[in-house]
Amino acid sequence: MAAGDFLQFFILCAVTFAAWAIAYFYPDETLSRIAFTLLVVTILYFVLRIALERGVLRTIKDAKMRYSFRKAVSVFYIVAVAAVAVRIWIDDPQSLLVAYGIIAAGIAISLQDFFKNFVGSIVIFLGAAYTVGDRIAIGKTAGDVIDIGLMSTTLMEILEWVGGDQPTGRMAIVPNGRILTEAVINYTRDYNFIWDEITVPITYKSDVSAAIDLFLGIAREETRESAVLAEREIAAAGGKYYLLQRGFEPTVFTTLTDNWVSLTLRYVTAVRERRAVRDRISRRILTGIAASDAMEVGSSTMTLSGSLSVENDRR
Repeated sequence: MAAGDFLQFFILCAVTFAAWAIAYFYPDETLSRIAFTLLVVTILYFVLRIALERGVLRTIKDAKMRYSFRKAVSVFYIVAVAAVAVRIWIDDPQSLLVAYGIIAAGIAISLQDFFKNFVGSIVIFLGAAYTVGDRIAIGKTAGDVIDIGLMSTTLMEILEWVGGDQPTGRMAIVPNGRILTEAVINYTRDYNFIWDEITVPITYKSDVSAAIDLFLGIAREETRESAVLAEREIAAAGGKYYLLQRGFEPTVFTTLTDNWVSLTLRYVTAVRERRAVRDRISRRILTGIAASDAMEVGSSTMTLSGSLSVENDRR
């Protein structure tokens, strides 16, 4: 028992004993109710704040869980004291119901976030929206799930100022209640692959067909294994979802612009390998274009021209 808890319990015992002594020597209904109220407060304090809290905290090693449990016990202690005190001081059944209704409304308002997060955790566990190890995004927060608690989910954050779906090094704590109001994007549930795209502009003088063949050849070599595994996972999940995409071969889409021909290479890759695969493909494309006389990367250029004449008047 902490020294502070012991002191508070001692004070409560002393005040309760004094109240009962006064009510005994000076019989009065109000004094008796005060004595009963103090007795209830003291008993609940011992049962909840000392016996229960002390016993359970011995089994909890995580600091965050210990803190959350203490807060929960504190809230329950206040609610229990208020409920019993109302019963002691109010005799009329209708007034008692009204009082309990007011207490319930106050609890619902003051602890709405608590209940919302608790319900959210139930939805997560029962609905399996995500599990530890999944890569998810909730609202503007994205990352890998490293812990799911009763009130919140901890993510190893990705994106923000770091590109390519790489971790930032920060841990993001997301309240579980957000699953009830915001869309949850799961990158890895039932399927561990995504489609990525690389867009390369080439000049109109380039051999577009040769460029497309180059892009497709490189992408097929770099994503051959990913395409096979992705197809297997889609086939395994085929009975669970409707109209899943079936094409896994790399594709090139052509777009004409005012300045160049834009070639967009689309390919499948593992979720956590997207940046590495993009890097390898991009390097090989640049090398292939540089080694070819038939292709040239398009870029925006500006040509400045003009004349300056100065007439000297020697009058």
